[in-house]
Amino acid sequence: MAVDKRGRIGWFSPDPRAVIPLDARFHIPHGLRRVLKRKKFEITSDRDFETVIRECARRREGTWIFPGILDSYCRLHRLGYAHSIETRLDGKLVGGLYGVALGGAFFGESMFHRATDASKVALMALVERLRAGGFVLLDTQWTTPHLQQFGTYEIPRHEYLWHLEHALKLKCQF
Repeated sequence: MAVDKRGRIGWFSPDPRAVIPLDARFHIPHGLRRVLKRKKFEITSDRDFETVIRECARRREGTWIFPGILDSYCRLHRLGYAHSIETRLDGKLVGGLYGVALGGAFFGESMFHRATDASKVALMALVERLRAGGFVLLDTQWTTPHLQQFGTYEIPRHEYLWHLEHALKLKCQF
């Protein structure tokens, strides 16, 4: 993560670590279920990776996504490690998220929305994709009120490292 505007990069390993459950504990808020009945979001993956990461940087006050970080993630995307989920309404990109997939772990990095609930829909689509691909770990690093409504919880570092070791041994398809 970039730690200043000069692009210096720092390594963060929070303890405790926040994860989103990929099992039945993943919770879709009731209000979001109603939104999905009214709005017809189109979901795509890896179609607009660079735009998604640029929007994540643009819409964050005090962003850590500086040019060097952006370039690095775009390179990881070209190499097949970084991925995006995009949400669209009427063909227009209105939300999304991106992260890195390694083995059976996905490391969520950032999300954005231009339309209400668009990033939440992207998160739901991500969880569905990870489940279908056999992933076992969805790492969000930190918890936020936004993520807590989906069942995000924190685990101590030693427990996280055990889950990570197991997940990295898997061969999963994003």
